[in-house]
Amino acid sequence: MATDHIRYDVLARDALRGVLKHVLADAAEHGLPGEHHFYITFLSKAEGVKISPRLLSQYPQEMTVILQHQFWDLVVTDDRFEVGLSFNGIPERLVIPFSAIKSFFDPSVQFGLQFEPVEESAAAADAPTVETLPVAAAPEASAETDGEPVKQGEGAEVVRLDRFRKK
Repeated sequence: MATDHIRYDVLARDALRGVLKHVLADAAEHGLPGEHHFYITFLSKAEGVKISPRLLSQYPQEMTVILQHQFWDLVVTDDRFEVGLSFNGIPERLVIPFSAIKSFFDPSVQFGLQFEPVEESAAAADAPTVETLPVAAAPEASAETDGEPVKQGEGAEVVRLDRFRKK
């Protein structure tokens, strides 16, 4: 097989991260339209991620946040987004580079993106690094989080996207 000097995989990954950036920038400017809401999973220890030590100890590998009703001060830049969320009644400010994001899912329209982590040392790595999730791959979002009911008014919930994947 010929060597891919153009790096289509990187171009595709960056283009899809651009979709994510555009959607978040629109939400920052206009709010979330209709029933749209976002599940965003990111690597907790990736370069540039800023979360409190408390959250890092709870989610040492990866964390999923939901942007739906209770978030504030969403700011989107070229390389990251920042958002205020409440965890167990404690307000937190998170800074998440787009390169740290593993997946994005909007259950209101069954749209998802899944990214391979960007590693600086592996920037010239092999195979494609982005795949879109098929529309049928994610069932409707339920009102439960890993067996525990969602508690209204307690702030953001952290969930695993595994419950949306076909088994």
